[in-house]
Amino acid sequence: MLKSLFISLFLCLLTLSFAQTNTILIIADDLGSDYFGFYENDGDTVDVPNIRRLMQTGVKFTNMMSNPVCSATRSSILTGRYGFRTGVGGIVGGEGGSKPIDTAEMSIPKMLHIFNPSIAKASIGKWHLNQPSPSSNLKSPLALGYHHFEGPFTGQITNYNNWTKYTNGVQSTVTNYATSENVNNAIHWLKQVNPNKPFFLWLAFNAPHSPYHLPPASLHQFNNLSGTAADIQAKPKSYFKAMIQAMDKEIGRLCDSLRALDKFENTNIIFIGDNGNTPSTSKIQATNNSKGTIYQYGISVPCIIAGPIVKNPNRSSNALVNASDLFATIIESFGFDSWRSSVPINVTIDSKSLLPILKNTSDSIRNWTFSEIFKLTTDANDGKTIRNRHYKLMKFDNGKQKLFNLSNDPLETKDLLTEKLSDADIANYYFLCNELAKLLGINSFCQTLVSSSFSPHTKKLLAFPNPFNQFIYIEKDFDAKPLLILKNSLGQLIYQGYDIENQYFGNIPSGVYYLYSSIDSVFPIKMIKI
Repeated sequence: MLKSLFISLFLCLLTLSFAQTNTILIIADDLGSDYFGFYENDGDTVDVPNIRRLMQTGVKFTNMMSNPVCSATRSSILTGRYGFRTGVGGIVGGEGGSKPIDTAEMSIPKMLHIFNPSIAKASIGKWHLNQPSPSSNLKSPLALGYHHFEGPFTGQITNYNNWTKYTNGVQSTVTNYATSENVNNAIHWLKQVNPNKPFFLWLAFNAPHSPYHLPPASLHQFNNLSGTAADIQAKPKSYFKAMIQAMDKEIGRLCDSLRALDKFENTNIIFIGDNGNTPSTSKIQATNNSKGTIYQYGISVPCIIAGPIVKNPNRSSNALVNASDLFATIIESFGFDSWRSSVPINVTIDSKSLLPILKNTSDSIRNWTFSEIFKLTTDANDGKTIRNRHYKLMKFDNGKQKLFNLSNDPLETKDLLTEKLSDADIANYYFLCNELAKLLGINSFCQTLVSSSFSPHTKKLLAFPNPFNQFIYIEKDFDAKPLLILKNSLGQLIYQGYDIENQYFGNIPSGVYYLYSSIDSVFPIKMIKI
């Protein structure tokens, strides 16, 4: 009897602990970080007191990498998987096109249901992962695990004051300002949630995506804007900032409602942009390196995570993180630490939880981050990119590659592959190139690079024995350890590093191999394995 009472009490306490954990994900559309003074103090930012206030209880991430366009980023967050796995690489229904999301994908709401079926789950605002036609697509948010969907289905609404909304598959015309309507719908849904049950809310604004316009006067402080078409065309950035400020005002109203419902203190709030600014709102000279590209300006976005899950708040993290990492982070924010055991064995999840950073037990979770864009109709911007702390490699689908040192060149103005390279440049290139090939499951595509320190008349490197069986030794007439790369006759990487003499090669097949080095990467040493 006592044992049964103890078990009942434990389950009751467990249920109450679930009720204390809620998470809201807020997605801003086409918004990079440089319009926020707490990211870039360039004198042309916008006052967003409510978003800024999240930092008091949160962590600001300064190296958050998204995809270059909205559908691809949303898919990666929802599934925790890169686009080359899901097929969502571009804009669903937009320029160039993209495959829609497959409703069979594992998703955040599906995972939360496995953990605790009583968690309420809603997606409110922009969907943009399927087209609204055929009509069966309108139920795709529900098929992906949400209990409730309410918002526009396509990527861009043509008029923020007259637009089409879908509520669990039912179409209606809305004449209320879209940003305000999103928050109205969110508040209404939150009021319906059982106060003793936890909830997850995905709130995706269309703002500040075009069409640029003048929001209702009560939502912004830009009193000098007329709102005429000519004025908007002449000053798109000013209207963009007014739209950001209107969104911030409505985020503040949402937070006030959470307080009134006694839910704010128990709710984690994640704010993120889905991709960088468009060319018309870009602040860089190379405006073509904006949204829709794998350049930093197209994929570097603001992200703040705030709430009870954060320890030692009001911090800034420069950890390398990816939008897909929100998948694991949100799931684990509800206490589901063992979620990977519920993922089908044939499904690869790329997401890594940010909880170690949020709980201040680690300052990093990744050695590199990844982004990509690919469309049904390809163009020169299609490609993939990978970066580590200092360097970034871009591999375009047309075969072109670029390498940048982001520490010295954050605006990516100098492609190192067109310059003389240092040993550090080469080492980072090969690291990123091989990591990308391994991620994609393809043969190495690394170029043969020459170090600027190479002088064939003063430096010599020999490898022996040749033929070799188990070990390779080197003899050199200089002190520094060179980077050594061993490839087979197919160009596949066998070894890369600075300590080849301690590497065992007895288990590789017999045949011809080529040993490259940062001392002489043009003329490799031909090695025979016996």
